[in-house]
Amino acid sequence: MPKRTAAFVRSVTKPGKYGDQHGLILRVQPSGAKAWIWRGTVNGKRRDLGLGRYPYVSLAEARAKAFEYRKEAMEGGDPSLLRSGAIPTFAAATEAVIVLHAGRWKNSTTVDDWRSSLGTYVLPAIGSMRVDKVTTADVMDCLSPIWNAKPETARRVRQRVARVMRWTMAQGYRQDNPAGDAVLAALPKQEHRQKHHRALPHREVTAAVRKVRAANHVDPTVRLAFEFVVLTAARSGEVRGALWSEIDLETATWTIPAGRMKGGREHRVPLSGPVLELLAEARLYSDGPLVFPRRTGGQIPAWMLGKLPGRIGIDSTLHGMRSSFRDWCGESGVAREVAEACLAHRVGNVVEQAYARSDLLQRRRELMEAWAQYAASDRG
Repeated sequence: MPKRTAAFVRSVTKPGKYGDQHGLILRVQPSGAKAWIWRGTVNGKRRDLGLGRYPYVSLAEARAKAFEYRKEAMEGGDPSLLRSGAIPTFAAATEAVIVLHAGRWKNSTTVDDWRSSLGTYVLPAIGSMRVDKVTTADVMDCLSPIWNAKPETARRVRQRVARVMRWTMAQGYRQDNPAGDAVLAALPKQEHRQKHHRALPHREVTAAVRKVRAANHVDPTVRLAFEFVVLTAARSGEVRGALWSEIDLETATWTIPAGRMKGGREHRVPLSGPVLELLAEARLYSDGPLVFPRRTGGQIPAWMLGKLPGRIGIDSTLHGMRSSFRDWCGESGVAREVAEACLAHRVGNVVEQAYARSDLLQRRRELMEAWAQYAASDRG
């Protein structure tokens, strides 16, 4: 294929197609208009892609772009994506995935966790790279320094990178996942030790509740939310987001919608006498939709409620209080299905669950009244 010169491109007027290097073609129209075309084979099919009109795109510019297109096609890519600039960087793909899923993530801190972990360990290295150019070696370079030093963090980071890459595959930007099985096989095996939330012996729960009530330096709504968690055996996120509209004081029932539940199913919580007293006190600090609003407005942050036990010397996590309740149930001879229903856990296999339609509300009401009297008998 002859190599054209700038002088030829400028002076040629005869209509036709004039080839150059790397699949570059100059098309001259009968009107005298000139345009650049790249012709090549993409995934086994011939493709013609426009590169712009002359003189707005010079010969040198068109030739450089044709070289890039030819290289992309030879590597199995699609040059048309280059033409539109459609292949995003890893940083842009990460943001697209966050925006796509943020509305369905139940924990409000998940978005911050994604941006923080990937921003710390991944984006500095590959954030500016096009997603189709990221290799398994690139992912390994990000994970290797933390794989053994911070195993839990490293696992989350790999899972998030893999999720971003699955999105790019679905968008047609690449065919494989460089954070998938190959990188797991290449990295050393991690010793996995399941960490359980620290939990108090149930006999110490009453003293812990009293200690929280006496912590006058803590925001009242935070103290009340802590006690509400203990007495209802609910999860922290469910309590922090509790709305007055979900609570029926006449029937003494708190109905948590499916969208706020970990299992994605509506959950009814029977409210004991001590809990109703607690809610009456909470009304003094809440004039909006939230039952336990932060003093400055909005929900109480997860960290603020979660760190409360440690701040005042209680040797348990907040979530561990659910374990205290479950241990008390076990020692009190409570039927397993009733205790697990209080924790919003499903019991049995799929077939058993299909037939177990009742949420055992009345039996749970009696149980939660007994637990509240045990854990907070002196409330009020």
